[in-house]
Amino acid sequence: MVEIRGQLGEGDLLGVVRAAFGERDLVSVERLRGGSKKGVYRLVLDDRTTSIAYVWNADEDYWPEAASKEESDPFGHASGLDLFEAAHAALSSIAVRVPRVVMVDRSRSLLAGEVAVLEDVRGGTLEALWDRDPRRAGRVLARLGDVVRAMHGSRRDRYGRPRADRAGSTDPVERIVLRRALGHLADAAAGVDRIAGAEHRLRDLLHERHAAVAPRTEYGFIHGELGPDHVLVDDRDEPVLIDIEGAMFFDVEWEHAFLELRFGTRYSCLRRDDLDGDRLRFYRLALSLSLIAGPLRLLGGDFPDRPVMLEIVEHNVGRTLAQLP
Repeated sequence: MVEIRGQLGEGDLLGVVRAAFGERDLVSVERLRGGSKKGVYRLVLDDRTTSIAYVWNADEDYWPEAASKEESDPFGHASGLDLFEAAHAALSSIAVRVPRVVMVDRSRSLLAGEVAVLEDVRGGTLEALWDRDPRRAGRVLARLGDVVRAMHGSRRDRYGRPRADRAGSTDPVERIVLRRALGHLADAAAGVDRIAGAEHRLRDLLHERHAAVAPRTEYGFIHGELGPDHVLVDDRDEPVLIDIEGAMFFDVEWEHAFLELRFGTRYSCLRRDDLDGDRLRFYRLALSLSLIAGPLRLLGGDFPDRPVMLEIVEHNVGRTLAQLP
């Protein structure tokens, strides 16, 4: 069994609680599963109220150090308090519900790392609600459709993070995606025999789909990884977006390629009829390759939820090969 790094307890987080809430005691701490770039902890206080602590430090980040951490890189390593605050402000400005911030600390005096204490939205994820109460989940999903349209309707004439003054590259976004996808194809072929056997055909298909994409100079605001596990449900059945550090201005087709994958048959509530079909086809292939290469990188380290990563790899190997003519 892989040992979980960065497991903080009551003694570690008591100072955070008192900085956020005053002279309160911390009854218990629960590390929530799923994070690969930050630690997410539920804090239970002495009056049984709860809050969430995000902790960004090296012990909580399972990704290799080679990942780009430039804020101007649209596909840079989406981690840290600065990216969180910029995305939180941008989403709040267009009335997208995100957890309320109680306190932030970047001094590294409370913990070895940056910390944010947030409202604990206790309704669980939209993904879990589908199994518990499909009718209620349908209402939340319809509201999420409005949220996605509001985000994608927020436009800018340059791509990148919301607070970045300029894009990290002057290349068209589709060229950045092509370059990244070719790297992911090489990584996937090195780790999966079925991809290696089709590597040349997949490379040709990437170039073919990229060549069909027309230029564009306006971009919408996207979450980047908007699946039903990144949507919490509050007590008014409003969708609440989490894991927002990767939010950026980009082609909305990139988001829709991800939405198709993660929402499956329920994607119809989020569908748009005005998307660029050539761009969407290109991004579907690039996204599938990224969801092979990324999990393979995590599996090469000590990420604890290995069965989940293996399942993602296997699913996207199938999706990738199914796109070959």
